[in-house]
Amino acid sequence: MVAEPTPSAAVRRARELRNLIVHHDERYYGHDDPEISDAEYDELVRELADLEVRYPGLADEESPLRTPGAASATTFAPVEHRLPMMSLDNAMDDDELRAWGERVNKGLGGAAVTFVCEPKIDGLAVSIRYENGVLVEAATRGDGRVGENVTPNVATIRSIPHELRPPRGTKVPDVLEVRGEVYMSHAAFEKLRDEKLRDNEARIAAGRKPEPVPANPRNAGAGSLRQKNPAVTASRELSFWAYQLGDVRGVPQFDSHADTLKYLESLGFPVNPAIARVGDIDAVREYCADCERRRHSFGFDIDGVVVKVDDLAARETLGVTSKAPRWAIAVKFPPEERTTLLRDIMVSIGRTGRATPFAVLDPVVVSGSTVSLATLHNREQVRKKDVRPGDTVIVRKAGDVIPEVVGPVLSRRPAKSKPWEFPKVCPCDLRAPLVQREGEADTRCVEPECPHQRDQRIIHFASRQAMDIEGLGDKTVFALSDAGVLADAGDVYSLTLEQLLAVQGADGKRFFGEVSAANLLNAIDASRSRPLPKLLVALGIKHLGPAVAEVLAQRFGSLEALMDADEDDLSAIDGVGGVIAASIRSWFDRDEHRAMVDKLRRGGVRFDNVTTSSLAPTLVGRNVVVTGTLRNFGREEAEAAIKARGGKSPGSVSSKTFALVIGDEPGASKVTKARELGIPMLDEAAFQRLLETGELPG
Repeated sequence: MVAEPTPSAAVRRARELRNLIVHHDERYYGHDDPEISDAEYDELVRELADLEVRYPGLADEESPLRTPGAASATTFAPVEHRLPMMSLDNAMDDDELRAWGERVNKGLGGAAVTFVCEPKIDGLAVSIRYENGVLVEAATRGDGRVGENVTPNVATIRSIPHELRPPRGTKVPDVLEVRGEVYMSHAAFEKLRDEKLRDNEARIAAGRKPEPVPANPRNAGAGSLRQKNPAVTASRELSFWAYQLGDVRGVPQFDSHADTLKYLESLGFPVNPAIARVGDIDAVREYCADCERRRHSFGFDIDGVVVKVDDLAARETLGVTSKAPRWAIAVKFPPEERTTLLRDIMVSIGRTGRATPFAVLDPVVVSGSTVSLATLHNREQVRKKDVRPGDTVIVRKAGDVIPEVVGPVLSRRPAKSKPWEFPKVCPCDLRAPLVQREGEADTRCVEPECPHQRDQRIIHFASRQAMDIEGLGDKTVFALSDAGVLADAGDVYSLTLEQLLAVQGADGKRFFGEVSAANLLNAIDASRSRPLPKLLVALGIKHLGPAVAEVLAQRFGSLEALMDADEDDLSAIDGVGGVIAASIRSWFDRDEHRAMVDKLRRGGVRFDNVTTSSLAPTLVGRNVVVTGTLRNFGREEAEAAIKARGGKSPGSVSSKTFALVIGDEPGASKVTKARELGIPMLDEAAFQRLLETGELPG
């Protein structure tokens, strides 16, 4: 796209604004004799920022908006936090909040405690560092130890000062690290959303593909902060609340957290006016209840309340755990529920033929995002909940992630309502029967040639947990399938540039451009060398998940060897057993599956990429479950570390679980189940010792 020419008047005005800002900076900081008010100064900065957004050609390294920190980069460099940005433990109800209050009281020997309460902003935590009063670095929280350098982007947020302006008579601190939350207000979000919708209307009218519309303020704000072009960030009208000091030198001595917030305000940082000091845990409960009642009146999203001990000396006494301070806790609000009209119940067909009913809803905002579809799980769930088209239903986002229909509002059910009947045939063109086999809760399409199953199998094959082919998502698979160039996953590796460029979308326009087609072919090429366990998962064999795939890869070393193994050999392998062995043997015995595997071979897919672990087998035969976020391991890295030592890492806690590893924000159901079963629960330090020695803490 060709940039809009910059009018000469805009060039002159930008030069004038830069000179004015530099002049007034000198008057304020150099001579302590400002000529204009702070508000007038801010107007100059806003006008320059607006000009640089409207005419990107004006932005250069000499702009006062670019001087803090390093020049804009195409990638975000890592920043190691001088002091870790720790997470907070959560309290999900009054009992957990009271239990935390009792621990605090006990830790302080029964002394009276004053707390500071603040709305928990649903945004992005950042650390902003000033040296000698100048903004030099801003970073995201990241994993708590290392974040992303977003200095140029943070510098565009109008409420964040570029240079500190301490009250007269006080000195500029040598080092000041301010921690807080970057967020997008509801007003800014609606403006951005409306702009995107209008832009998409124009794109569609011009025959171009519409762009994604942001779903909620949190995602829109985080995406805006991570833009490679700071001018885009500046246009998104992000906001900031300061809530904590980090690394500091040359600042006054404080006795309380409330005093640190006053100090931050005096330096020009925005501090949430809803923050309050309260005298006991009962007052904390009242504050939380009031915030929950008013959660939609703040003008920005909140998902709970953060409670901190006010006295800083008391904090030192209480200390921290390996992952969180003992002197603070996040009181989380429960997932939101909404009512809306259920217009229809339809079924989707998965890669194994499973028919899953889902609700088609009047769009409704639940927990900050718009929901128009929600799961109904299976035939039995629909029957049990007696949900019917035309009902007013309660919709909930379980865990703030998966929308589900809780049940109908019976008092508002239409008079002539009838129970919903599960369809008898598949929605695909083949109209194959849908069958519920005896003893199974699921209903399935039994037609192997069902195009819905075919497409879902290819989507699974390309998914992240399988062959991880970037760009081969749902819409692309549907387009290639409709064009007749993908009959199964094996065809992926024979795709050509000419084929891709000939594919048309539903609108009759060309689906791929030159660049997107080339990118997809590059991603396909990269996937040819995926490890054997990834390939085994990608085949979609029933019951063959990542843990079994790792075992089979280590045992056989290649796909060819596995294909020739008999059922008895397979079932004798620890962790496989008879059911999985029969499923594997049955899959490879089908001619169409062997034909697909042959396509993969001819397409250059490696069948023998197996990494042999040299680590001590400290966890052989043990199931170790991981929940929450760890500081030194990603989720996949933690599971790989367990498997590399001979263990398994299933997704749920059971009586066979050897230990549960708990990171930040763990799954409540896993923790509860572990407590009920008496399963040992480990923090990250204990997990690392377990990996090394195979032993639990004494």
